[in-house]
Amino acid sequence: QVQLVESGGGLVQAGGSLRLSCAASGRAFSNYAMGWFRQAPGKEREFVAAISRSGGSISYADSVKGRFTISRENAKMTVYLQMNSLNPEDTAVYYCAANTVMLRVTASAYDYWGQGTQVTVSS
Repeated sequence: QVQLVESGGGLVQAGGSLRLSCAASGRAFSNYAMGWFRQAPGKEREFVAAISRSGGSISYADSVKGRFTISRENAKMTVYLQMNSLNPEDTAVYYCAANTVMLRVTASAYDYWGQGTQVTVSS
């Protein structure tokens, strides 16, 4: 069993930045590909970014390319999402997730999920 805990969300104005963290526990973090997803009010959960077990392969949604950066520190069992140039469309609950096999971009492919952290961007 893997436990994931997100932190770093908050309220920012458009153009601002936030850095989200996801701390893992329970099993070897380096065995899992990790992803970030978000869910805005009235919308389905959508893919944001993902990173492979070693950190050598990364994927981003088109909507966040050039603005968001995913990274991981396996020794700390933590994955990060640096979010820059935020706009109101980025407002959502952000979730981190673990995939036991490989990097994927669909939520259904992930095995473990955190509780989410709220990101609100005001205009």
